[in-house]
Amino acid sequence: MMKHHAKLEKNSIFMLILVIIVISVGGIVEIIPLFRKEVTIEPVAGVRPYTPLELAGRDIYLREGCYNCHSQQIRPLRDEVERYGHYSLAAESMYDHPFQWGSKRTGPDLARVGGKYSDEWQVQHLVDPRSLVPESIMPTYSHLMDHGVNLVSLKKHLKALQRLGVPYTDEMVAEAQRDAAAQVNPDGDNAEKLRARYGEDILVRDFDGNPKFISEMDALVAYLQMLGTMVDLTDYNPDLAATENTQEGM
Repeated sequence: MMKHHAKLEKNSIFMLILVIIVISVGGIVEIIPLFRKEVTIEPVAGVRPYTPLELAGRDIYLREGCYNCHSQQIRPLRDEVERYGHYSLAAESMYDHPFQWGSKRTGPDLARVGGKYSDEWQVQHLVDPRSLVPESIMPTYSHLMDHGVNLVSLKKHLKALQRLGVPYTDEMVAEAQRDAAAQVNPDGDNAEKLRARYGEDILVRDFDGNPKFISEMDALVAYLQMLGTMVDLTDYNPDLAATENTQEGM
């Protein structure tokens, strides 16, 4: 056995090939199972696919580069959970393509911004950030009030996500455009159909203050107001969670 080992050490090419094989096999064994969401992500009650309007808002969020300054990942550290709330759960991002965890924070984390402020505050903050936060360096996004949401492309978008494993039904795909319009019209006939497809907790209202026009502002605010609201965390105690996290790290 030692003789063979000596030959291996003296033959650098052969040793390199064996090293590559060993690393490849080890990598495959560790990585392949991670592609199965049912193995890597524990299901959490309440998590659902985005509604068409929320999905349109998410697209605007990406287009405007909001992820460059805002993360959507609260780490299980005491200072983070005290400021932002319960640490982020993997299941909350299971339908994100791509996820929005981010890598820096010029502005605050947005993982649980939903419901923290009113629609009026969100709109005003996007139109003129410094009117609410004087020290803010965030650009203005007043143009979102004047641009209509692209509802036509939503059907194709949901169809693509369906192929990636997001559990949109064929009915959800077919009704995407009508569902997006229904979310800003609580008095319309399609509001209840939207809730039947996506859940009773869906926010159905005019978001930007102009009920006669479905603007990009409507979509973005609908998306922001949903963030962090799917999972019920009413029993969450930040002091207890911080203590548990500290003990786990010891």
